[in-house]
Amino acid sequence: MLASPSTRPPAASRAWATREAIADAAERLFAEHGVDNVSHRQISTAAGQGNNAAVGYHFGTTDDLLRAIVQRHAREVDVVRARLVDEVEADPAARDDVRAWVRCLVRPTAEHLESLGSPTWWARLSAQLATDPRHRTSVVDEAMTSLALQRTVQGFWACLSGLPADVRAERSEMSRLLGVHVVAERETALAEGRPTPRSSWSQCADGLTDALVGLWLAPVSR
Repeated sequence: MLASPSTRPPAASRAWATREAIADAAERLFAEHGVDNVSHRQISTAAGQGNNAAVGYHFGTTDDLLRAIVQRHAREVDVVRARLVDEVEADPAARDDVRAWVRCLVRPTAEHLESLGSPTWWARLSAQLATDPRHRTSVVDEAMTSLALQRTVQGFWACLSGLPADVRAERSEMSRLLGVHVVAERETALAEGRPTPRSSWSQCADGLTDALVGLWLAPVSR
């Protein structure tokens, strides 16, 4: 039975709820099966939508849908990162500490995943996007619109101004791969009920921070 006019939810609210259901279903299916192995029809069905064209109607292309998923997580991560960067910039000792800036890079994602509860799918999907040339550029471009991330990168590079440019580029790629795959592997293990080296996302962030600090401060061979 249709709701009466007085109880029927506004069209905008219904559309928002539908978009959220589609994004949730897509994120899970993409994470579990791979972006290339999931159709709009499968996403619509998983989201409880009888219309197989719902994904296209609400989002457009798969790339548009992925961008929307990235944006909603990026907003939450950015709030955490802005808080951490404010703390570092307010402390003269921390501003010259590589570990403090690495923490600003690593911990926001860990705190966000912790806040989502269990299970989560974002770490596995973001790892796919970060390593797929077709999607990596749009993900990186989206991330770099974050003022908090820009501040983090500037502070980080200021601590490593003596590092040769080619070493910076090499270690940046290493750091990116290590960062996305460590959290993705932990998320996969949790989803499969396997033990993890660290008991919480916070501890995972600590371990990853230790590893990245060691990577960046390692001697340079010539």
